Amino acid sequence: MTAVQGTRHTTSIAIIGVLFFIIGFFTWINGPLITFVRLAFDLDEVNAFLVLMVFYLSYFFLALPAAALLKVTGMKKGLAASLFVMAIGAVLFGEFSTQRWYPGALSGLFVIGGGLALLQTAVNPYISILGPIESAAQRIAVMGICNKVAGILAPLVLGALVLHGIGDLATQAEAADAAGKATLLNEFAAKIHMPYLVMAGVLVAVAIAILFSPLPELKPSEANAEPAGTGGDGKRSVFQFPHLWLGVLCLFVYVGVEVLAGDAIGTYGNGFGLPLDETKFFTSFTLTAMLCGYVIGLLAIPRFISQERYLSVSAVLGLVFAVAALLTKDYVSVGFIAALGFANAMMWPAIFPLAIKGLGRFTETGSALLIMGIAGGAIIPQLFAVLKQHYDFQAVFAALAVPCYLYILFFALRGHRIGKPQRR
Repeated sequence: MTAVQGTRHTTSIAIIGVLFFIIGFFTWINGPLITFVRLAFDLDEVNAFLVLMVFYLSYFFLALPAAALLKVTGMKKGLAASLFVMAIGAVLFGEFSTQRWYPGALSGLFVIGGGLALLQTAVNPYISILGPIESAAQRIAVMGICNKVAGILAPLVLGALVLHGIGDLATQAEAADAAGKATLLNEFAAKIHMPYLVMAGVLVAVAIAILFSPLPELKPSEANAEPAGTGGDGKRSVFQFPHLWLGVLCLFVYVGVEVLAGDAIGTYGNGFGLPLDETKFFTSFTLTAMLCGYVIGLLAIPRFISQERYLSVSAVLGLVFAVAALLTKDYVSVGFIAALGFANAMMWPAIFPLAIKGLGRFTETGSALLIMGIAGGAIIPQLFAVLKQHYDFQAVFAALAVPCYLYILFFALRGHRIGKPQRR
C-alpha cells in the first residue's frame, strides 16, 4: 500500500468512525429515554418500553428498502441521506415530546431508526470489506470503540441536561394535584426540545460534510466473493446461504441481549428498589464494560485468536454472567448485568463478517437481512417488560438471556460453517 493509499485508508476509517459514533449516541440514548418518557408522558413500564420496540422495529421494516435505495444512490449519497432522515426524526421527537403527545414522539423515534437502518445497511459491510474479511472483527472493534464511547456519553449528557433531579421531580409530581402535576410534567418534557434540535443540526452538518468527503465507493459484491472453484460462485439465490440465515437469527438474539444489558439495566436496578437518580446512569456502566471488551478484542483478534473462537468465548462469558446475576442481589447483581457488556462487545464484530462471508453479489441483500435482525432489540426487551409484571424480574432476565447466549455459542462453533464450501 502506497503512502497515498494508506492516508486514504486511514481517512476512510476515521469517517466511518464518526458515523459509528453517531450510531452509538442515538442507539444508547434509548435507555435513559425510557426513564424520560415514563415520567414525561406518565406511563407504566410496559408502555415506556415501546421506545425500544418502535426504534428497533424500524430496522426490520426499513432495512431491505434501505439496501434498494443504496443501489440507486451509491455509498456517499446514501450515507448523507441517512443522516438527513435522522435529523428529521430528531426534530419530530423533540417537538412531539414537548407537546407530550406520545404517538408523535414514537413516530420521531421510528424515523430516527429508519435513518439508522439506512446508515447501518451501508456502513457495516463497508467496514467489513475495507480490508481482509478475516480481520474484519478487528476493524469493527475500532468502530465499536467509537460506538460505545458515544454510548457512554449519551446517558451522561441526557442525565445532565434533562434528567437532573428526576427522583425529586417524580416525588413532587406524585404528591401534586392534577393541575400541578400537569405543569410539572410539561416543564420537564420541554427540556428535551433543545438537545434534540442541536442533535438535528449536527446531523445535517455531518451529512453535508460526507457529501464532500474523500470517502471512496466500494462494491461489496466484488470485494466479498468466494474464490472461483470453491463452490461459492455459482449461487443463484440468497436462500442458498444457510450460514447467512443462521447469522440473521444470531444477530436477532444478540441484539436482544445487548439491549437487555444496556437499555433495560436501569429498570433491572429499579426492581431492587435502587434510587432513580442512580439507575438513570446504569446504561453507561454496561457500555464502559463493552468498551473494555472492544479494546481486548482489538488487541487479540486475529493476532492471538480467530474471530469465531473469540465469539464462542464471549458466549460462554455471557452465560456465566447471566447466571451469576440471577444468583446475586442488588448492586452485585446489577454489576453482573453491566459485565454482560464485556461479553457482548465482540459479538457483533464477529457475527456480521462471519454471516456475510462469501455472499458475492448477494452481499448488499444479506447485509440488509442482518440489519433486520436488529429487531431483536424490539422483541426481547419488550418480553422482559411484560413478563416481569407477572414473574420475578431476575428469573425473567435469565430465562431470556441464557437461551440467546446458547444459540450464539452454537453459531460460533458450528452455525457459521453450515453450507459453506469446504476448502482442501
